[in-house]
Amino acid sequence: MTRALRRQANHKGTARGLDRRTLLVGAGASAGLLLAWGAWPRSYRPNLNTAPGETVFNAFLKIDKAGRILVVVPQAETGQGVTTLLPQILADELGADWRTVGVQSAPISPLYANTLLASEWLASDWSRLAGDFGNWTIEQYATRRALMLTGAGTSVPMFHRAYKEAGAAARVLLCQAAAARWDVSWESCDIQNGIISDGGQRTLKIGEVAAEAAEFELPEILPFRQDQVDRLFGQDLPRLDTPSKIDGSHNFAADVRLPDMVFASIRQGPIGDAVLTRVNEHAAKSVTGFIKLVRTERWVAAVATNWWAANKALDLSDPVFELSSAPVSSANIDASLEEAFSGSDGRRLYSRGDLKPLFDNATILASEFTVAPGLHLALEPPCATARVTDGLAEIWMPAQAPALARGAIADALDLPEQQVVLYPLHAGGSFGRKMDFEVGVQAASIAKDVGRPVQLLWSRLEDVIQDRPSAPAHARMAAKLGRNGAIEGWLAKVAAPCAMTQTWNRIAHRKLPHEASRDTANASSRLAVAGMELPYALPNWAVDHFPADVGLPLGFVRGNAHLHGAFFTESFIDELAHLAGMEALSFRIQMLGGNPRLAHCLTTVGSMGGWQGGIEGSGQGLAAHVIDDAYIAVMVEAAIEGGRLKVGRIIAAVDGGEQVNPDIARQQVESGIIYGLASAMGASVPYAKGMPTRSIISRMGLPQLQDIGEVTVELIRSTAPPAGLSEIGAPAVAPAIANALFTVSGQRFRQLPILART
Repeated sequence: MTRALRRQANHKGTARGLDRRTLLVGAGASAGLLLAWGAWPRSYRPNLNTAPGETVFNAFLKIDKAGRILVVVPQAETGQGVTTLLPQILADELGADWRTVGVQSAPISPLYANTLLASEWLASDWSRLAGDFGNWTIEQYATRRALMLTGAGTSVPMFHRAYKEAGAAARVLLCQAAAARWDVSWESCDIQNGIISDGGQRTLKIGEVAAEAAEFELPEILPFRQDQVDRLFGQDLPRLDTPSKIDGSHNFAADVRLPDMVFASIRQGPIGDAVLTRVNEHAAKSVTGFIKLVRTERWVAAVATNWWAANKALDLSDPVFELSSAPVSSANIDASLEEAFSGSDGRRLYSRGDLKPLFDNATILASEFTVAPGLHLALEPPCATARVTDGLAEIWMPAQAPALARGAIADALDLPEQQVVLYPLHAGGSFGRKMDFEVGVQAASIAKDVGRPVQLLWSRLEDVIQDRPSAPAHARMAAKLGRNGAIEGWLAKVAAPCAMTQTWNRIAHRKLPHEASRDTANASSRLAVAGMELPYALPNWAVDHFPADVGLPLGFVRGNAHLHGAFFTESFIDELAHLAGMEALSFRIQMLGGNPRLAHCLTTVGSMGGWQGGIEGSGQGLAAHVIDDAYIAVMVEAAIEGGRLKVGRIIAAVDGGEQVNPDIARQQVESGIIYGLASAMGASVPYAKGMPTRSIISRMGLPQLQDIGEVTVELIRSTAPPAGLSEIGAPAVAPAIANALFTVSGQRFRQLPILART
C-alpha cells in the first residue's frame, strides 16, 4: 500500500530568474547546477492529448470508452522491450486484459524525468558528501529540466513504482465508479481481465465507466493487488511491438514520408576540429534529382529527390575540410593512455585498507591490459525527418534524451522550445548512440534552408567516421597473494577518458565533439572506472583513475565503462587463481562471503555448464560481474580455429530480482551477451590521419552465426525488486572468453578485441 497520488495541480513557475537565492551545487558531470528555490514547481499536470472518448487518469494512463488501455511510455524503445515492460506493470496492477493494451509515446514533461540515471550520471564528490541532500538536488535539477533519459538499464528500476501506482490508482477509481452504480462498497469490487465485478453477478467493462471514474477521489492509502489470480506480472506476455515489426508496418525513422519531402546526405569531415573549406557544387549539379547543397562551417549536405542521388551528388562535390587539431590515430591514442599514468591528474577513487605497507618489499604480481574504442554499429544509421514552417518545427527521430534534443533544435532554429515538436520513434538499434542527437539538429537546419520537409540519413561510412565509440583504456593491475593463496592486496591503475562526461558536455551544454573531449580531458571520474569497485571481500584494495586526452570524441554505450572494468578485473582474478594454484570458481567463491547473490550465480553457472575446473585443454572460462542490483556469472567454451575466434557454448546465470517479463529479460541478457561477444571479436577499428581505416561492417570482425554455438540464460528466482538487465549481459563475456582461451593456448589474452586486427 502507498500514499495515494494526489491529482496533479496546475502550477505556473515564478517569473523570477536564477539571480535570486541561487545555490551552486557541485560539479556534477562537468558543470555546476544552479538551483533557484523560488523557481521550482512542486507539482505538474499531465500534458497528454486526448482523442474523442479518451479519459486521462494520470500521466501514464488513458482509457477510452471502448475499453482500450493506452499506456504512456516516456522511454525510448531501442529493442530492449521497454514499451512492453512498463505497460505490463501497469496492466497487472490495473487488472487489464492484455489484448486491450496499447502504448503511446510520452510528450516532454518533468513528470517523466529519469532521476535515477541523472543521479548516476551527475553525481560528484560534493553530492556524495551532501548525502540525501545532494541526491535531492540532482533529482530536482533533472525534474526541472525534464531530463527524460533512456539508458544504463534504468527504465524499469526508475519507473516500476510509478507504473504500479498508476495502475492501482486507476483500478481504485474504476471500482469506485462501478460501486456507485451498484450502491455497494468500492472495496468489495475488483478488476480481472478487464472486467469490473462486485464479487457476485454484476459486472461492467472498464470502458463503460472510464469517463465518470476519473471524477472520483483517491483514498489516502492506495491498496495494491494482493491476489495471485490472473496476474500479468512475471508472465511471458507477447511484446506489444512484435506484430508491427513482423508485418513491416512499424515505422522507423527512415520510413517517415511527408508531402513534398526531399532527401539529404551529409559529410562532416575527419574526426576533430574540422572546418569546411570548399566544395565542387558544379559537379554535384550533374546528378539527376539534385536540388542543392546546404553548407555550414562544420558540414555540407546534398539535397535531392531521393537519397541515392543526394549521396552521389555529395561524393561528386568532393568536400574539403581543414583540420586544426592533431589528427586522431591509434598510435596517438595508445601514447596518450600511456602518458596519463605519469600525469598529475590521477586520483584514487576507491580505497579500502592500506596497501602501502603491504606492497613495500613484497612480491607483487602484475599484468597490463588494453581495450580499444568500440563502435556502436547499430543496424539503423542516424536518421531524422524535419518539417519547418513559420513558427513551428516538427522532428521525427529516435531520441534517448528528447528534451535535450528539442532544446538543441530550438536553439539551432532560433525558436522557443514550445514551438518545436519532437515525435519520438523506435530506434533500429542504438546501444547508446541515440543519446546524441546531432542528426536531428542537422535535419531541422536543412529543412529550414530548403523550405521543404527533409529526411536526413547518414551513410554507413559517415556513421563510422562520426561515431562516438566506447572509451579506450589501459590498466596496470597489481596484487599480493598470501601464503594460503588468498588476495591480500589489490591495486588497479586505469588510464582512460570518461565517455559519459563527454556525452553530457555535448548533449546538455551543447559543446562540439572536439570541445567536449578537450574540456573533460583532465577530469577524474568514477564513471570512467565503473565496474571496478570489487564485489569481492578483499581487506586491502584501491582503484586509481588517470584521465587521458586521446583526441577521440566518445559516447554513451551499452555497459559504458563496465565493459573495460569487468575485462580488467575478471581477467586478472583468473590469473591470480592460476598463480595461487586454485580452481577459478572456488577462488572467487571464497571471496564472496558477503555477496551471496553473486556466489549463487557462479555455482549455478558452474553446475549448468559442467565446469571442469578450468583444466588445461578444457576451453572453459568463467567471469562474474555486478551492475547496481543485477548479478551475472558467465561460463564459455571457446577456441581459436583458423585464426578466428569460435565460441561453442555460452551459459549465463543471472539474478536480476523479480522480473516483469522473464522472456524479455532473457532476450535482454542474450542480446547483451552477443554485444559483449562483438567487443571481444571486433566492433573496433584502427584510426589513422583522423579517420577510421575500415568502415564496411563485414570487415569489422563481428560475430557470425557460425561463430556462436548454444546460448543459455538461467534467471535465478528472486524476490528482490526488478533490476534492469539490458546492460548486465555484455561486460562478463570478454573476460570469460580470454580465460577460456588460456586453457587451450597457455597464453594470456590481455587486449580487446582479443585477436588483434590491423
